[in-house]
Amino acid sequence: MPKSFSVAGRLVDLHAREIRPATVYVQDGTIDRIEPTEEVPDRYLLPGFIDAHVHVESAMLPPSEFARAAVTHGTVGTVSDPHEIANVLGVDGVEYMIDDGRSVSFHFAFGAPSCVPATPAETSGAALGPDAVSDLLGRDDVSYLSEVMDYPGAIGGDPDVLAKIRAAQVRDKPVDGHAPGIRGDDVEQYAAAGIETDHESISIEEAREKLEAGMKIAIREGSAARNFDELIPLMDEVPERLMFCSDDRHPDALAEGHIDGLVRRALARGYDRFDVLRAACVHPVEHYGLDVGLLREGDPADLIVVDDLDALTVHRTYVEGELVAEAGKTNIERVDSAVVNRFDAEPVAPEDFRVAAAGDRLRVITAADNQLVTGEEVVATPVEDGRAVADPNRDVLKLAVVNRYTGERAPSVAFIRGFGLDHGALASSVAHDSHNVVAVGTSDEALARAVNAVVREDGGISAVGNDADSGRALPLPIAGLMSNDPYDAVARRYTRLSTYVQAELGSPMDAPFMTLSFTALLVIPSLKLSDQGLFDGDAFGFVDLFVD
Repeated sequence: MPKSFSVAGRLVDLHAREIRPATVYVQDGTIDRIEPTEEVPDRYLLPGFIDAHVHVESAMLPPSEFARAAVTHGTVGTVSDPHEIANVLGVDGVEYMIDDGRSVSFHFAFGAPSCVPATPAETSGAALGPDAVSDLLGRDDVSYLSEVMDYPGAIGGDPDVLAKIRAAQVRDKPVDGHAPGIRGDDVEQYAAAGIETDHESISIEEAREKLEAGMKIAIREGSAARNFDELIPLMDEVPERLMFCSDDRHPDALAEGHIDGLVRRALARGYDRFDVLRAACVHPVEHYGLDVGLLREGDPADLIVVDDLDALTVHRTYVEGELVAEAGKTNIERVDSAVVNRFDAEPVAPEDFRVAAAGDRLRVITAADNQLVTGEEVVATPVEDGRAVADPNRDVLKLAVVNRYTGERAPSVAFIRGFGLDHGALASSVAHDSHNVVAVGTSDEALARAVNAVVREDGGISAVGNDADSGRALPLPIAGLMSNDPYDAVARRYTRLSTYVQAELGSPMDAPFMTLSFTALLVIPSLKLSDQGLFDGDAFGFVDLFVD
């Protein structure tokens, strides 16, 4: 459809908080005028949805392909933190995301990653200091300072962290937060450092403290971290300071839905229609100063057409007047995304994962489905021939991180509970935030085969059984994070891999690969594993595998 047209329906005015019959006239991609109309089709016109915080790379798709999927759900823009690819390729990775995103009709607001690497306790492919971050923030196509994950540095006054925050403030650009579990005085100090938002609150009490300190809350529902149920009661308390986000959404989940799903759930629980829709559409645009239309005269024609305001089935999505999706199908043409990467991991052998039994008691990570936070248990060491081994009968499995950047350091090995594998292993080069290769398995042999399946592809995800011929992989040639295949094909392959892990290997997890990817994220409490060793996120330091 051309960019000059008209569309009639029941217009949902989120500023006047009213619904009225109207015709929207679009001229050259801009809303020229909105006129009252007595007779209109039985449909609703409203602004498109905005994901207020997402790592596009987590969908395993480059921005152009992510957009093709997102518009089918009525999403017209995202506030996108490119720190996943930045940890692999530095500034070049950020530029890759911006350039690829420009190739399609979609509103990507990319930030300057504030924590590359997230901590010095892991090996990444790049480092962005205050000068590099300041240079990025000086660009017109970089909209904000991405989540400040070094919350101890922000609270403690680390000069480099504060310099990055100041670089955003002097340019009047927003500063995003990331502070799971902090409470009390720490919340006050974190907000006072200049942090404006948070998407990591696990409990509603934690979110309330952050709100009281002046921060806004993005209610997150991703593939692994799901906080909607806990936080949605805030919609009755502080609706004007809420947004919705997915943070990390794997390809199968993106194929099924996006922010539209959160809106439906909130409306089904009886929350005020205008409050919910403002959180999904208006608040991110206003907070981040996005050049996204909100269905007003003079705005870009960014809007969606839905059947009703409960089922919220998206029939059409327009971005700057272009019909980008219709009847659940994308109209955005595929782009030939370039392949960029840094992957120097070498093949491994089973003996690389051996651990001498240096004690009778073992410190074990505990992982929970649909949560990024992990716990810690101490168990009797499973021993075989003088070595600490996995014990699937007790759900004590081996976890390993293999450095992908130097090809020199031996794998780091620890133990974990929660994955519930009966046999086999899974591995991934999507391992937040430095994206080394992370693997979990029931034996050293299975671990080696799963990791080597990823190494052969220069990045990807894999799953293997005990049979040497078993297993499958999804290659991720773009930075070891993203595929260059169509989004629906990636979603199908990812679903098959997840189903294999659940049905054949025995894992009870809904999102085993997403949960695996966060076992290496040191800035989320409490016990994690980096390529340098076992890390206590509460004490922010390394700990021994064996307990005296």
